[in-house]
Amino acid sequence: MDLKRYLDVKRKIVENAMDRYLPSEKTEPRTIHKAMRYSVFAGGKRLRPILSMASFELVNGKGKSILPAACALEFLHTYSLIHDDLPCMDNDDLRRGKPTLHKIFGEGMAVLAGDALHALAFEILLKAKNSQVIEEVAKSIGTKGMIGGQVADLEAEGKRVTPSKVAYIHSHKTGALIRASIRVGAILGGANGKKLNALSRFGEKIGLAFQITDDILDVEGEEKVIGKKTHADERKATYPKTVGLERSKRIAKELIKSAKNDLRGFGKKRTIFEELADYIVSRVN
Repeated sequence: MDLKRYLDVKRKIVENAMDRYLPSEKTEPRTIHKAMRYSVFAGGKRLRPILSMASFELVNGKGKSILPAACALEFLHTYSLIHDDLPCMDNDDLRRGKPTLHKIFGEGMAVLAGDALHALAFEILLKAKNSQVIEEVAKSIGTKGMIGGQVADLEAEGKRVTPSKVAYIHSHKTGALIRASIRVGAILGGANGKKLNALSRFGEKIGLAFQITDDILDVEGEEKVIGKKTHADERKATYPKTVGLERSKRIAKELIKSAKNDLRGFGKKRTIFEELADYIVSRVN
């Protein structure tokens, strides 16, 4: 199966499952459920759930037991985007080529929709019946993960920062949930020891490479292709601003090369993971 088909197949599986987990727009209170669905189904690559599913399969996980966790990861990612777009944060008007949630439903409802997706994510995570998975996800979005990265991101606005500070922001704000997605799949698939450690290193590297690529797209990308305003990160701590555009590209490629080396112990089954890694730095949105 080629990568495009693989992504399409997995995306449909995840979206069908998310549709079942999300309350209907006809369920009271209707407005909040309509808002949640607006953001969840506004598009997106579904990279985090797909990485969790790929990791699950890589370590010989069987069946559909990964699906609740996969959906929970996407709900948490969506919650983070809703809050990130708010006027008190990044103040973005577009997300995935559509008006951001607060532009349609108002700021208050956007906050509540994000909170509701956060709560729903942990409700369905319980279906995994694995406390290690719940702890893994909670840490990845807390002060030692995504929220910690967001704090550092806000505090760095308009300031000159070191490359190590930018790496900290990116690896926490974006990379932590990507790493957790891979670890969750591996844990539910029964991995431990060397294999889990290798996949953790892989996740750290592609998570950082993913955000560096986002930084590059903000400079070089086309708004109609990436689905949001370009040059929106001019006050942010980014790789191109800190180390230059060309060096940023080299760092991203080096991270992907190193990440793929971490998978050498997985045999031929690692091919889809290597293709996913290459996709991260070659994407245009």
